[in-house]
Amino acid sequence: MTSTPSLTIYQQHHLRPTYDHHAPYLFAPMVRASQAHVVMLVEQGLIPAERGARLLRGLRALAADSADVPPFDGSVEDVYFQVEKRLAAACGISTAELDVQLARSRNDLDAGVFRMVLRQQLLGVLDRVLAAGATALDRADRYADVLITGYTHRRPAQPTTIGHVLAGYAEALAVEATGYADLLDQMNRSPLGSCAFAGTDLDISPARLAELLGFDGLVTNSYEAVAGADHLVRVATLNAQALATGARLARTLMDWLTWRWVETPVDFTQGSSIMPQKRNPVVLEHLVSMAGASAGDAASVLNNVGAGWWEDSNNATTDVQVRLWDSCDRSDRFFALLGGFLDQLVPWQPPAAAEIVASGATTTAAADALTRHGVPFRAAHSVVGRLVRAGTPDTWTAEQVRSAAGASGVAGPLGDAAVADLLAAAVRPELVLDRAQADGPGTAAVRAQARTIRLTFDAVDARVAGMRARLAAAERALDRAVDGRLGQ
Repeated sequence: MTSTPSLTIYQQHHLRPTYDHHAPYLFAPMVRASQAHVVMLVEQGLIPAERGARLLRGLRALAADSADVPPFDGSVEDVYFQVEKRLAAACGISTAELDVQLARSRNDLDAGVFRMVLRQQLLGVLDRVLAAGATALDRADRYADVLITGYTHRRPAQPTTIGHVLAGYAEALAVEATGYADLLDQMNRSPLGSCAFAGTDLDISPARLAELLGFDGLVTNSYEAVAGADHLVRVATLNAQALATGARLARTLMDWLTWRWVETPVDFTQGSSIMPQKRNPVVLEHLVSMAGASAGDAASVLNNVGAGWWEDSNNATTDVQVRLWDSCDRSDRFFALLGGFLDQLVPWQPPAAAEIVASGATTTAAADALTRHGVPFRAAHSVVGRLVRAGTPDTWTAEQVRSAAGASGVAGPLGDAAVADLLAAAVRPELVLDRAQADGPGTAAVRAQARTIRLTFDAVDARVAGMRARLAAAERALDRAVDGRLGQ
C-alpha cells in the first residue's frame, strides 16, 4: 500500500484498509437500517414528519447510489460517518442538522448491520450446502450398487459401495445444513435500539426496527446486544467444521481418482506444464486448502473474541468481520465446487470382486458367517486369522477351514453348511449388496437412507424459504413505510 502524505500513520495503516474492506459490505445495509430508523423516529413522534421526509429522500438517493462509495480520504474515520457525510450532502444540509443518529449509536448500528450482512451470506452458503447435499443423494441412489473397497486407517477394510459412502457424506451435510439453519434463527435477532449499550430514555420502538429489517425478534439484553460475539464465533466455527468434513471427502475422492474407480471430471482439472498426458484434479487440493483457511479464520475469530473485554470492543466484533466475510465467501465457493464435482462423478473401473477379495476386505464377513452357525465370536476370528496367514481367501479350501477350526479350539467338527457359508462370504464381496441392515451398504438400504436424509434437506429448505419470505415481506413493508412518509 502506498502512503498518502496527507493521512496520518493511523489513517494510512488502519483506518483506510479497514474502510476499504468494510465499505463494500456495510454501506448499503447501513443506509437500509437508517431508513428503518428514521421511519421509526417519525412514527414515535421523536422527529417532525417534514424532517423525517427530508432524511428519507436523502437516504433513498444514497440507496440508489450505494455501489459508488467514495474512497477513503481521511475526512471521515469509517463507513458510519461516511453515511452521515453523504446523507447531509444529499439532503443539502450540514451534518450538524442530521437527526439520523438520534437514539442510536455506532455500537448498535454496527451490531445490527453485521447481523444483516452475515444473514445474507449464510443464506447463500446454505443454498450451496443444500444443492451439494441433493447432488450427493442423487449419486448415492444412482451408485448404490457400485461395489468398492472401504478403507479404515488407509488400509482395505470391508466391501461397501460408492452410494454408501456418498449417502454418509450427505448425512453429514444434512447435519451441517440444520446447523446453518439453527444459526440463522439464533442470529436473526435485532440489537438495534440498544444504542451504546444502555438504551435511551427516548420512547423508541426497537420492535418496529426489527420488524422493518426482517429480524425475527430482539436480543433480550441491551448489553449483550452490543458486547456479545458468540454468534460471530458460531459463524466461523460452523464454516470451519463444514469445510473440514468436505475436505475429508475430497481426500477420499483423490484416492478414487488415482485408483481409477471414478472418472476424472475434465471441468475440474488443470493440465501439466510439461507432461501432455496429465489432467490434474487440483480442485480437490484446493478444497483441502480452503478448509485449512477456514480453520485459520475460525482460530482468528476465537483469538480476537477471547482477547476482548465483556463490553463493546473492536477486537471482539468489528475486527473479526473481514475474517467472517471471507469465511462465508469461501464456504460458498467450496460447496459450489464440491457439489459441481460430485455432479460429474461417474464410476470408471471400480475394483473387481477378485481385487476386493485379494485385499482381505471380505474376511470379516467370513468370520461372521461362522458365528451364524454357533461358533463363538473370538474363535471364529481366530479361524479366519489362521486362514489369512495361509493364503488369500480365493485359495481357501474346505479342508483348510476345518483344520483351522480345530487348531483354534472350535468344539466339534464344522458342518458343511458352516464351511460353505464361510467360503462364499470370503470370495463373494457382492453379497454386501443384499445386506439388510438399515444403515449398512446394502443397495436397498442405501436408497432408503437417501430418502430419509432427503427429508432433512427438505425441512431445512422449507425453513430457508420461510426466512426469505419474511425478509422479502420486511423489504416491501419498509419501502411502503418510506413511500408513505414521502407522500408517494
